[in-house]
Amino acid sequence: MNQPQARAVGRSLRIYHPAARRPVLDGFYARFIRPGGLAFDIGAHVGDRAASFCRLGARVVAVEPQPALLRALRLVLRGADVVFVPSLLGAAPGEAVLRLNRSNPTVATASTDFIAAAAGQPGWEGQAWDGAITLPLTTLDLLVAEYGMPDFIKIDVEGFEAAVLEGLSRPPAALSFEFTTIQREVAQAALHRCAALGLQHFNACLGESMDFALPRPVDAAAMAAWLRALPQEANSGDVYAAGMAAALR
Repeated sequence: MNQPQARAVGRSLRIYHPAARRPVLDGFYARFIRPGGLAFDIGAHVGDRAASFCRLGARVVAVEPQPALLRALRLVLRGADVVFVPSLLGAAPGEAVLRLNRSNPTVATASTDFIAAAAGQPGWEGQAWDGAITLPLTTLDLLVAEYGMPDFIKIDVEGFEAAVLEGLSRPPAALSFEFTTIQREVAQAALHRCAALGLQHFNACLGESMDFALPRPVDAAAMAAWLRALPQEANSGDVYAAGMAAALR
């Protein structure tokens, strides 16, 4: 790990792992994750979500393709019941190129469309994808075949969310996927895929708020309209999808 990467990873660890944030995460995810259950963290980054899933008593499959972040994850989650998968996920098995942002590893992406969408956008100034590695590409279906159907899947893969969901043929009880206002079409495609899988109830959190933005769950059409109406400066958040409305209150 070079010095800029080390500084960037250290910054992410400081941002995402303050002690005061742990009860917020645990309280939020307890609605989805039970002791002895299984959770997938797709795009685990520095493991704040995976760590929460572990504290809630789940077995965790943490998918993180970036070598620098994977090293940090192994330290953060040492001794926990976690399987580490150093792959990309997509619609079908194979290989894909991961574009690295060494100064901001949070936004590494397998989507060239994401990089194009970020160019010139407010809040994305100065971002440079200055490296690339070719990695194996697996699917959610293959992970399910190997590890079992999870209770919850978190997907945060910088513009590749819809492709990841295309690789899933059966729904878990609940899942989340990140959205950005620079690529609303990706969020709409991911939402459409969730509905096709049979997930009928939706809510969302803006940014890292860990608070549902809507007072009650809505259907896919209402969630799509909410995403379209968001101001550009909302920037990002996560859509939550579930088979039962009670999970999203």
